[in-house]
Amino acid sequence: MDVNAAVAAAAAIAGVCTGVIAMLAFRWSEREQARPTRTSASLHTGPGLPPGVDTVLSVLRSSAVVLDESDAVVKASSAAYALGLVRGGRLGIEPMLQMARDTRRDGEIRQVELDLPRRGTGRGDALAVSARVAPLGSRLVLLLVEDLTEARRIEAVRRDFVANVSHELKTPVGALSLLSEAVLDASDDPEAVQRFAGRMQNEATRLTNLVQELIDLSRVQNDDPLEDSESVRVDELVTEAIERSRHSAEGKQITLLAGGNEGLHVWGNRGQLAAALGNLVENAVNYSPARTRVKVAGRRTQDGGEDLIEIAVTDQGIGISERDKDRIFERFYRVDPARSRATGGTGLGLSIVKHVAASHGGEVTVWSAEGQGSTFTLRLPEAGSGREQAALEKADRLGRNRLSGALQEPAAFDEEERPYVDQADEQLSAPEVLP
Repeated sequence: MDVNAAVAAAAAIAGVCTGVIAMLAFRWSEREQARPTRTSASLHTGPGLPPGVDTVLSVLRSSAVVLDESDAVVKASSAAYALGLVRGGRLGIEPMLQMARDTRRDGEIRQVELDLPRRGTGRGDALAVSARVAPLGSRLVLLLVEDLTEARRIEAVRRDFVANVSHELKTPVGALSLLSEAVLDASDDPEAVQRFAGRMQNEATRLTNLVQELIDLSRVQNDDPLEDSESVRVDELVTEAIERSRHSAEGKQITLLAGGNEGLHVWGNRGQLAAALGNLVENAVNYSPARTRVKVAGRRTQDGGEDLIEIAVTDQGIGISERDKDRIFERFYRVDPARSRATGGTGLGLSIVKHVAASHGGEVTVWSAEGQGSTFTLRLPEAGSGREQAALEKADRLGRNRLSGALQEPAAFDEEERPYVDQADEQLSAPEVLP
């Protein structure tokens, strides 16, 4: 009897404990369901950020930072971290932090432009930014920062370009004005009139060249070379460039040489390519001493699996210092300003070459040593049909020689050229259809 009572009492106690545990588990489950879920968005946005603000900030181009009443960062975009605005969960730019505190105090929107040091670059230039602070709700402050560095650089380039053009135009125009007055004053002296008239012609030629190069530079910057592209033979470009400078070279007894250009083709705007190569040859002649040589040579090469054509212009001129190599492709920059003015240089030729090369998917490089000369290399993608056209032209010459009986032995062809030679043979052997 006592044993049965003890068993019953133990069972009752176990049932009560089980009920209590079940009730506690049920209440804990309800509490967990009622608690807000911590999603990835809430982890990034922080507590108290108004709904929808995170989405709006994510699509803004500006760097965005949201601060709470303790100046802690509630939300920051990746661009804000990239600019170095946020460091260790705090806003690291003191002027912006002070703006945020003032805006939190009086609710007034503030904006300022600042120059920030570049982090980790070791360069002296700074980042130009525009910062705007506005209240976001009752306790949060929103900071938007716009990077103005590139806009400032473009504005500086435009301003320098206008200033340089004004200066370059003013020099020959002023000279023409003074020379015309001198001609009037020396009207009774034929020799003086002839001397001043010759100088006026020189200044007029210089002014014409400057205006033309400004037009060429504007054209290569604005025109799309692919709109009027064709397969251009490199040997024709080289011949045209050499003929353009032949008179100047003969006056200085400079020998112009060309080689390795046969069978090479590039794809692009013929006029722009001819102007670029012509500028390189003209510079080589102008900056070379008398009785030297200027050579223009082309070759086929590869870079990363892409077929390229390299056209190198080599001179035995004064050379370029290491300090000037990085700047010679800038507009109006001259290695030797006095010599450039004496030769009629405008400082735009290499800038035109650089733009033409870039617009055709290529580049221009330079090797130079002071007192030894320079080599400018124009690297352009080879025309897709360049090899085929070279083979067809070779086969065409073969066929003409065969018809004339001048060729007795078969010519040697590469394996890639053989199909086009066979094609030319078939065309030669086919009966001619007369109208």
